[in-house]
Amino acid sequence: MPIMEQELVASPPAVPQGLPSPRRLQYARAFVGLFLRDLYVLRRETVPFLIRVCMNPLLFLFVFTYIMPHMSGGAALNPTAAMGLEYSHVPLGDQLNLGLRNLEIDVYADEKGGKYAHPKGLDWEAASHPPVYDPEGEMNRPGFKVFHVQDLDFRSNCPTFAGCLKQLKTWSDAHPDHYPIYITMNAKDAEIKAPGFTLPEKFTAEVFDRLDKEILDNLGRSYLIEPDDIRGTSPTLEAAVLAGHWPMMKEARGKFIFILDEGGEHRASYIQNHPSLKGRVLFTDSPAGTPEAAFMIMNNPKDEQIKEMVKKGYMVRTRADSDTKEARANDKSGFVAACASGAQIITTDYYYRSSYFPSDYSVVFEDGKYVRRQP
Repeated sequence: MPIMEQELVASPPAVPQGLPSPRRLQYARAFVGLFLRDLYVLRRETVPFLIRVCMNPLLFLFVFTYIMPHMSGGAALNPTAAMGLEYSHVPLGDQLNLGLRNLEIDVYADEKGGKYAHPKGLDWEAASHPPVYDPEGEMNRPGFKVFHVQDLDFRSNCPTFAGCLKQLKTWSDAHPDHYPIYITMNAKDAEIKAPGFTLPEKFTAEVFDRLDKEILDNLGRSYLIEPDDIRGTSPTLEAAVLAGHWPMMKEARGKFIFILDEGGEHRASYIQNHPSLKGRVLFTDSPAGTPEAAFMIMNNPKDEQIKEMVKKGYMVRTRADSDTKEARANDKSGFVAACASGAQIITTDYYYRSSYFPSDYSVVFEDGKYVRRQP
């Protein structure tokens, strides 16, 4: 309804009793005109509105964009760490409660247990009286461990991968209709070339077998969307993706999708004996033209190829920021570029403002949420 401007008018002449006044006729004509206009707009928009409402649960996954934290398991950093690691994350359940539907987890293999129970960094941070490290002794148990860098950035909100998976399952059971949750994983085994640092266990095809098993044992097959689910009867996973065989949102609710953010030897080891990722749990960051191509990690949000890959049907993850640089400069150009690229997943270390340095930088969509339909 338009705003009526106030105006001064002369008193109207007397009107015979029983007839409407000119002012009332004026209001009546205005009301009828506005009503007819609104009726026309409603009639014109009714069908598109109903289509949007009915189709929302049927939309394919790739028409949604998600903001995700980079390295979701990280707890508050020890004070001696480098500036590029000055970020932390709240526990996984709290991240999901905020509306985040994309998490990143770094895992280290620890077949026998205890390899990372006494990180070197504990000696360096002792003078600052930090919180007690691993009070439950979880790091002594066999299985994959979750932290960012051995001996340096070693604190985590869920020290064991099995514990993280159980947290995710508990949250999912309490919110069974949630949007699909993407878990991007890094298989960490890089050595620090200095005396006294822990030597990580290398990721081989057999170690990746254990990783798949840990996911299945602690989360469960029914909670997962796996490469086999997408490929179906197509000759390769990529053929299915290019044919648009991503599930509808209605089918994907309550599910998890795991992506291995690795290339080179790690990716080759994971694919070994599993062409098109047959029988595997995780998707891989595989280039176009390969049988395993479905998800692509393209960290430069200004890379024009992102739009091309999305248009073809691939899922793409990019980054809004890295190494605290954008946050310190309060520079959102990367996030703006990521949004315009069409990438379905955008990672950030700052879904809320930093507590380590003064900056207003944070990454969230215009409506204050972390998931949106692509415009």
